[in-house]
Amino acid sequence: MRFAIAAIMTLFLVGSIFAQDAPLPADATTQEAQPAAAAVPAEPAAPSASGGQFAFKGGVTLGSDVLLTGPDDASGNPSSETWTLLGFQPDLSFGKIGIGLDLSFHFKLYPDPDTAMKFYKGDWVPDNGKNVFDVYLPKILYVRYGLKGEDPLFAKVGSINDLSLGNGFIMSDYSNMNWLPETRISGLDLGLDGSLFKFPYVGIELLTGNLARLDVVGGRVYVRPLVGTSIPIIKNMQVGASFVADTDPYLYSDTAASADTIAAYGADIVVPLLGGKVFPLAFFTDVAVDPNQSAGWMVGFGGKLLGLFTYGGQLRLLGAGFIPAYFDANYDIYRAVKYDYMQDDSNTEGSGFAGWYASIGTSLIADKLVFNAALDGPFSAAGKASDLSTADQTDYPHLRGVLRLDQIEKIPFFFDASYEKYLIGAKDGFFQDLVDPTDAVIGMNINYQTGASVLTLAYNAKWDPQADSGKGKFLVTSSLRASMKF
Repeated sequence: MRFAIAAIMTLFLVGSIFAQDAPLPADATTQEAQPAAAAVPAEPAAPSASGGQFAFKGGVTLGSDVLLTGPDDASGNPSSETWTLLGFQPDLSFGKIGIGLDLSFHFKLYPDPDTAMKFYKGDWVPDNGKNVFDVYLPKILYVRYGLKGEDPLFAKVGSINDLSLGNGFIMSDYSNMNWLPETRISGLDLGLDGSLFKFPYVGIELLTGNLARLDVVGGRVYVRPLVGTSIPIIKNMQVGASFVADTDPYLYSDTAASADTIAAYGADIVVPLLGGKVFPLAFFTDVAVDPNQSAGWMVGFGGKLLGLFTYGGQLRLLGAGFIPAYFDANYDIYRAVKYDYMQDDSNTEGSGFAGWYASIGTSLIADKLVFNAALDGPFSAAGKASDLSTADQTDYPHLRGVLRLDQIEKIPFFFDASYEKYLIGAKDGFFQDLVDPTDAVIGMNINYQTGASVLTLAYNAKWDPQADSGKGKFLVTSSLRASMKF
C-alpha cells in the first residue's frame, strides 16, 4: 500500500516540476481535473463539428481483473477473485456525436475438474439485487454530443467522473466509476444553453450518476440577466440555483435498514472578470444548504495564468455539520457514512466555523499533461482524534491530487493517478497523515503503447470505514490488460 502511495506521490512530484488543472469551463472556475479510475477503454476526443463524416473504430482487450465478489465472513470483509477478461469495444462517430460500446465478459478456464469454463454472471445476468437496467445500460460505454463548457448543447451517457454543478459547492467531480472493474454504471450529464436558440439569457444542466437507479440526481438553472447590455464585466454574470438529491443513501451498504431521500440545494453568482486565454479570471459566491440542513457560504476566485498555471481560492463560513461538496468524487464509497453522520443531531449543534480552500496546478502540451492539487479545511485545528471511525471529516484538512499524461505522439507511455486523503492531522500530524493510506482513496492507471497495442496496469484502493466491523479496511482492485485498436 505504501508503495502505491509512494509511486503516486512521485508522479505528482514529477508533474509539479514540469507540468495544473484542466482548462476552466465556461460556466465554472473551480472544477478540478478528472480523477483516476479503474482501467477503462479510453474515450476518444469529441469529433470535429466540421468533419461530419461517419467513422468506425474498435478495440479488443484481453486481460486479468481482480474483482470484489462480496462478503466472506460475519464481519463483512470482502472477498476477491481473479478473472480473465475478453472484451470488444466498438466506437462509432458522426460529427459531434460519438457512441462507444463495451461488449466484455470475464471467465475462468478449468475452474474445477468438472467444468471447462466458468463465466462471471455479473457481466450479463441480473444478480445480487441488480436489475436488467443495471446490467445492460452500462454496455453503452458512452454516448456523447458536444463538449461541456464549449457547446451550447452537450450530452454524455456512460461512465462519468466529473459530474459537477456550478462552482462545485454542492456537487464537485462526482464519479460513478468507483466500483470498476467489477461494476460499471451508466450516468447522464446534459446541458442546454439558451444561446443555441439566440436567447443567451438562460441555461440548464441536468445529471444523474445512475440511469438505471436514478439515485443521485441533480440540476442547475442559471440566468444571465445583463447579457443584452453593454455594461463591462458584469454583463456576462450568471445567477444560478442548484439542487441534488440521493434517493437511496444505503444503495452500496450491506445494512438492511432503510434510508430517507436526502437533498442539498443552493444559489450561486459567477462573474467572469477577465476573459480570453491568457489570463482568464472569475469571481463567484455560493450559499447552500446540505442534507444536514446546515447552511454554508463561500466567496472565491479562480483563473488561469498564461494558459499554463491554474489557481483558485475560497473563504468559507460553514454552519455546524455543513459538508462542502457533499456529493464529491468518492461519494458512492462514503454515502452511507455521510448519511449516518447526518442522522446524529449533535453534529449540527454549535456555532459553525470558518474554513478555506486552495488549489494550484499546471496544464501543458495542449492540456495533455495536467497536474492539480486542492486542499481545504477549517482555520482552527481540531487536534488528534481519539477514534478515527467517529471523527468528523469537516474538522480536518482534506487533500485531492490528480496527475494525468494523455497520449502524445512518439511517447509510448501515458498514465493517470489520483490521491484523495481525508482526516489529515487526526491521527499523527499533518505530514505523517498525508502519506498514511488510512482514510484515503488511491487510483492509478499506467499504459504502454507499441503500435496498435496498449498494455494497461490499473490499481485502485478505496478505504471503506464500514468494513471489518467498523474498524475500516481497504477494498483493493487491480487489473492487467492488453488491448489492440483498429
